[in-house]
Amino acid sequence: MRRKVTKAIFPVAGLGTRFLPATKSVPKEIMTLVDRPLVQYAIDEARAAGIKEFIFVTSRGKGALEDYFDHSPVLEQELRKKGKDDLLEVLKDTYMESGAIAYIRQHQALGLGHAVWCARRLIANEPFAVILPDDVIAADKPCLQQMVEAYEETGGNMVAAMEVAPEKASSYGVLDVAEDMGRLTRVKGMVEKPPFGEAPSNLAVIGRYILAPSVMKNLNKMKKGAGGEIQLTDAIAQDIDNEQPVYGYRFDGKRFDCGSKAGFLQATVAFALARPDLRDDMLAYINSVALNASAAE
Repeated sequence: MRRKVTKAIFPVAGLGTRFLPATKSVPKEIMTLVDRPLVQYAIDEARAAGIKEFIFVTSRGKGALEDYFDHSPVLEQELRKKGKDDLLEVLKDTYMESGAIAYIRQHQALGLGHAVWCARRLIANEPFAVILPDDVIAADKPCLQQMVEAYEETGGNMVAAMEVAPEKASSYGVLDVAEDMGRLTRVKGMVEKPPFGEAPSNLAVIGRYILAPSVMKNLNKMKKGAGGEIQLTDAIAQDIDNEQPVYGYRFDGKRFDCGSKAGFLQATVAFALARPDLRDDMLAYINSVALNASAAE
């Protein structure tokens, strides 16, 4: 019987330099997208997929991220005293059960593969998910939940994939497709950040993974890849060489790269427009900006 995926690794050790000076004191992962930090979107997605154990790979200066998941008795008391029960309900989503969350330090920035490897002792011999909070995916059914349902049929390794413009492929890990089955593709290779014009396809790997424990064993070799870093895609590709299946999954949904300023702003607009309490004001403002811009041309 195939083991359920109940553990997820969240690599959040990055410095967030593209968002300086904000990230000088605030971890990028708790920067707010509308009214929730990026990490809350990732946690909500993981919960919807049946994840029970949450493993954060952090670094120095991430104390505010850890505090975010703690109870806040003073705040709760004030809200209760003022009868703000709706806000108390909002806070419930930010709490984690005792023992459900763990923090592991990555002491050197050696790449995504190394960050995932840091959590090896908490994974043991189980399949696990990896979620990159920078990739926020708006979907009716959360992306990881879609993947878990597909994984229950396929097993092996699975990566979220989306089509990108050929000129952008060099910014991603790219799939070399052996068989295209529509929603799923069977993969025969993976290339991390291929040079322009040399990508094997236009299917790029996005920050959602379901991985077999064999990937951790591959990471043990500490083999450096693109950019001199230990690449997760290389460890997954090694499983193909060992005749372990790897699948790309074309998810339903819209992905926003919240690791970039433009992507973060685009996500803010999109998520605000999806909110009934914000939509009308946002539309009115966007239309006024568009009219003023047209008038100025």
